[in-house]
Amino acid sequence: MVFYLLRQRHVDVPRGFGIWLLFLVWMVCSVVGIDSGGRLIGFIYRALLYLAVTVAFVYVYNARKNLTVRYIAGVLTVFWLIVVVGGYVGVFFPLLSVHTPFGLVLPSSITSNELVQEMVVRKVTQYNPTGWLKLDPRPSAPFLYTNGWGNAYSMLTPIVVAYLILVRRERRFWWLLLAVPVSIVPALLTLNRGMFLGLGLAAVYISVRAIARGNVKVILALAGLALLVVAAFSVLPIEQRLTQRVETSSSTQDRASLYEETFTRALESPLFGFGAPRPSASPGIPSVGTQGQLWMVMFSHGFPGAVLFMGWLVWAFFRSIREREPVREACNTVLLVVIVESTYYGIMTTGLLVAMLAAAITMRPQSGATSKLTPALRSSHRLH
Repeated sequence: MVFYLLRQRHVDVPRGFGIWLLFLVWMVCSVVGIDSGGRLIGFIYRALLYLAVTVAFVYVYNARKNLTVRYIAGVLTVFWLIVVVGGYVGVFFPLLSVHTPFGLVLPSSITSNELVQEMVVRKVTQYNPTGWLKLDPRPSAPFLYTNGWGNAYSMLTPIVVAYLILVRRERRFWWLLLAVPVSIVPALLTLNRGMFLGLGLAAVYISVRAIARGNVKVILALAGLALLVVAAFSVLPIEQRLTQRVETSSSTQDRASLYEETFTRALESPLFGFGAPRPSASPGIPSVGTQGQLWMVMFSHGFPGAVLFMGWLVWAFFRSIREREPVREACNTVLLVVIVESTYYGIMTTGLLVAMLAAAITMRPQSGATSKLTPALRSSHRLH
């Protein structure tokens, strides 16, 4: 994408993109808080991820002719199908794990890192059969964690539904229409409360917009989908497993304690943060600056970094709030979902990339382009 962008005489960015660029600058400056080589590697890894999603945003925003809204929605729908298939692999083969070839050539000094070990030995569920907490396996493939699966599913589903509207007169419509209720099974078996909240928020938001416009078809479609969810919930052992998880797991209390510690320790370096998460003072609790993108940015890059990061997402959401075209409205919904889920999900890498693609779709002009990379409109800033 960078190669194609460099070949263009002009590369355009939308108004407000400076918020994100300021975040990138602030993020780079926060490297002053890094205190070890290992954390520096992690810092560089995350910085490259931020850079990658930035490039994807600029490319999609500019490639308005070749990358149509329909095409992008179709690609994300295919990705959604892969997520659903991964969920079913976790349902039917919960103990399956794959040792990646790259993990065999990495030195033990790197693979001994807990995160790297989870990357090179890929499991299809988040499940510990030897753990003292006897919890049922929760699908996670193709992601490292179940929360990653829930984040991706909740952000992609509104786009899939919008894509169904675009292809309603084509044969693929019926296959995708069947895939939506089929996908509910692994979604419910993840027992992912954050995902349920995100999907519920999306449904309520779209319903309110549909009621305001008097769109009866959308209201009936959402009502039918809600009935399918209720039916699946009553057939599958969801309530029993969810109750068991809530009663035996202290994840809610641990998160509350972690968020409090994160905020308190962030006050020790409020400007640029610590560059990366650090171990918690409480044993058995994840590192400070994890379990939520907002908290990671706050702890790693300071309070200004958190304001700029969330400010960009909020700006993109409100700028697109009046969209009515199905995919663009779905992308606006996705931005609302990611704003909320950023408070308890780590959205790197998938969630942030989907959010940036959604922002690029909603921010670029709807008028047709005459070239592969369209010149800026009056409301856009131009980079030479």
